[in-house]
Amino acid sequence: MLIEKALARSLRVVFSGGVAIAGLGMLAQPAFAQNAAPAAAPIQRVEITGSAIKRIDAETAVPVTVVKMDDLKKQGITTIEQVMANLSSVQTNQGTSQVVGLSTGGASFADLRGIGANKTLVLLNGRRLANNALDSSAPDLNMIPFAALERVEVLRDGASSLYGSDAVGGVINFITRKDYTGVTVTAGLDSPNKKGGGSNSANIGVGYGNLDTDGFNIFAMGDHQVQRRINGVQRDYNKRYAGGLSPTTSPANYYQDGNSGNPVAPNCTGAPNLIPDATGSGCQMTTSSFVDYIPKSERNTGLVKGTIKLNENHELGLEYLITKSRIGSEIAPVPYGGLFQNRVRPDGSLNPFYPGNPGSITPNVPLSPTYTEENTPAGVLPGFVHVKWRDLPNGSRAGDDVNQQQRFVASLQGSIAGWDYGAAFTYNKNKVASNLIGYSDGGIITKGVLEGVINPYGEQSAAGMALIESAALNGNIQNAKGTMKGFDVRASREVGDWFGAGRPSALALGGQFDKQEFHSAANTEYAEKVVASTGIDPNTLNEGSRKVSAAYAELNLALLKDLDVTAAVRYDKYNDFGSTTNPKFGFRYQPTKTVLLRGSYSTGFRAPSLYEINSAQTYTNSNQYDDPVNCPGGTPLPGKPAAANCQQQFQTLTGGNKALAPEESKNYALGVVFEPVNNLSVGLDFWKLKLEHQIGQLNQDDVFGDPAKYASLYHRTAAGNLATDGSQCPNPLTCGYVDLRTQNLGGVNTDGLDVSVNYRWRHAEFGNTTFTLNSTYVHKYEYQNSDGGEWHQNVGVFSGTGPIFKWQNNASINWTKGIWGAGIAAHSKTGYIDQDPEFRVASYTTWDSYATANFMKNLSLTLGVRNMFDRAPPLSYQTETFQAGYDPRFTDPKGRTFYARATYNF
Repeated sequence: MLIEKALARSLRVVFSGGVAIAGLGMLAQPAFAQNAAPAAAPIQRVEITGSAIKRIDAETAVPVTVVKMDDLKKQGITTIEQVMANLSSVQTNQGTSQVVGLSTGGASFADLRGIGANKTLVLLNGRRLANNALDSSAPDLNMIPFAALERVEVLRDGASSLYGSDAVGGVINFITRKDYTGVTVTAGLDSPNKKGGGSNSANIGVGYGNLDTDGFNIFAMGDHQVQRRINGVQRDYNKRYAGGLSPTTSPANYYQDGNSGNPVAPNCTGAPNLIPDATGSGCQMTTSSFVDYIPKSERNTGLVKGTIKLNENHELGLEYLITKSRIGSEIAPVPYGGLFQNRVRPDGSLNPFYPGNPGSITPNVPLSPTYTEENTPAGVLPGFVHVKWRDLPNGSRAGDDVNQQQRFVASLQGSIAGWDYGAAFTYNKNKVASNLIGYSDGGIITKGVLEGVINPYGEQSAAGMALIESAALNGNIQNAKGTMKGFDVRASREVGDWFGAGRPSALALGGQFDKQEFHSAANTEYAEKVVASTGIDPNTLNEGSRKVSAAYAELNLALLKDLDVTAAVRYDKYNDFGSTTNPKFGFRYQPTKTVLLRGSYSTGFRAPSLYEINSAQTYTNSNQYDDPVNCPGGTPLPGKPAAANCQQQFQTLTGGNKALAPEESKNYALGVVFEPVNNLSVGLDFWKLKLEHQIGQLNQDDVFGDPAKYASLYHRTAAGNLATDGSQCPNPLTCGYVDLRTQNLGGVNTDGLDVSVNYRWRHAEFGNTTFTLNSTYVHKYEYQNSDGGEWHQNVGVFSGTGPIFKWQNNASINWTKGIWGAGIAAHSKTGYIDQDPEFRVASYTTWDSYATANFMKNLSLTLGVRNMFDRAPPLSYQTETFQAGYDPRFTDPKGRTFYARATYNF
């Protein structure tokens, strides 16, 4: 039955880059669960993600998950980021919210199997997009035209043999509509139950021309989306504990040798967002209340696609995409952690703001008027104090990131001399401009505090406020541009029934050439003024170029009536990194009409990205740590002040490394798909991935947690200290640093099981009901920080930069009858041991529901609620993001959200 059903339900239209599979629910898999097509339609071959051979049977030797966008839109999904959150095989992803404080440009990435976004290949209509220009690691998912998508195909298996070296973890192929006629308009509104975080969207599609009767079709889609921010006081997650602590406060902390203080200490209740520090004489600021949970954003997308039928066998396609995203994010005001304050003003008078001077906030502080230090800047006089102050008068720091993607594709496809062929020229360009608001000129602030014009401990004088306002700086900090030009050609055909299996074998051949370039540079003049609070080297210049040529072949052999084997091989040549050859082998065995067995083995290779090789080496600040040598366990050694060695942000060296070796991988997959009863299909796919020489940056927790193992990475001053002045490190020989440059870290071993269940119940009176379940179970995930080093276990444990979830599940029930429809969906992740190993993060499950109606011939309406039980993100003590109290990479801070969608077709 399985084969007969697959043939009867085969698709009748060839799509560029993938097979259209009509699924049973939100995540449709396997392919034999399709709606039947009219029997009179001719059967045509289609191309499936993961294979270059067009075929009539969609269920191949590799596991492919198909997401129908119509189903997701009913559930209130409006962004690609939300789509990725509903894929159980995606372990982690960088979302838009991570732009807050981390200079990501607002990019969002997908990460299949949790091995890194740069090892998940993202395609649009079967062809590559330009990588995000800031770091050249992977395409920004926000640049994909959500409104124009028809489906998403996810190959949950390595595919370097067909697609190239960055398909180690799998392939996500976003497929737009091929043609459209008429006019369609959709408007939507999302409204969280709590204040903040609402959004609205609108899109329009216009198309004209029928390929069969007119010989052409052209359509255009425009999409507009607005997301409003959730700021740090609109949710209380950051109040679960004192998160985001900083010793740089307002009022300021001051230090002189072993003496330290704050005018509102020891209780620190005289100012908002302050708590006592460990010494009892100073304060710390809880900066998380200034941090956006969700930044505000606006996205506009336009897609124009035309297809011309040259004759019965050939089609010309032209496609142009432009997407512009603007993201605004806020964090705490500018910190100045390396200020000096003189006891005496330049005119010889006593500084009225200096602690200990008559009339000051603390006139009896026992500070030494003759205190000096070596290597102090010019103008710093004996008796000075160190000051850590935050510029609250100029308000919160804000980022304004503008990201623009353009893509043009000219393609030709058809058949000639028995070959199905496709060829295309592709041009992609990504530009990112990062702008800052609410920053201030460090030179002006430094001089104003030093000379007694600015009061870092309280209310400002008129002169002090005027000086602070004059220091305000809004400007452009960094610009990046990445381009990719490429040409590809592929062809496939049947080659005969060589083994008497009753069906022909097939062959595919292809070639590809890409040229990649990227350029990312700081705006030096502006960056020099704000370097103390951004950590961005004013002289940052990251650039590189690469040419990659490739050739591949795939052969599918029908050995027996019920057995196919497939072999593929790809040769890649890099003009800057040598060459590599990677094979893949698979089989498809169907012993009965209701059981299908499949499996594959492949090798992979990922050359270091242009950014990993060429990014500039810069100095920036670490998270807050105790110096493991000078302040072990939080207790400073004699002669090592706590203010300089305990819970401080130390200098780190980051950047590229031209000595990197390639990453190499092996993928294994073995699965079964079966129909135990009519209309029920079950898929079980075991997968295993081994990665060697993984490229990345050492985790700060690991380095500061084991100073003996990583002793070679610590570069200290002659006095044995690390820099703590909060500014750039121009001379590492005198100020010290920790070396965290990109390197080959060691291996990754991971394996698990993907589970898919689809069941459809049809009833003439009660309508049609569909149940879909997609789950991923990770049995093992272990990694090394160095070749030959110890293995760190990551399943159910926050290790390195985050956890790997043991179970991720997505289940849905959908019902339709006549003009009515309704559905409910559940999404769950298991809990894990937190970054603080004494605490366990709870599991996270949310429920969504919706109802639809087609009240008129051309009007459809959807009403729904996401997270209908208002499940709050579980508590987490993670410090990888600026948001405190939970982990924004895996949860949603909006809470219960109501939504409405209306579509009218003219």
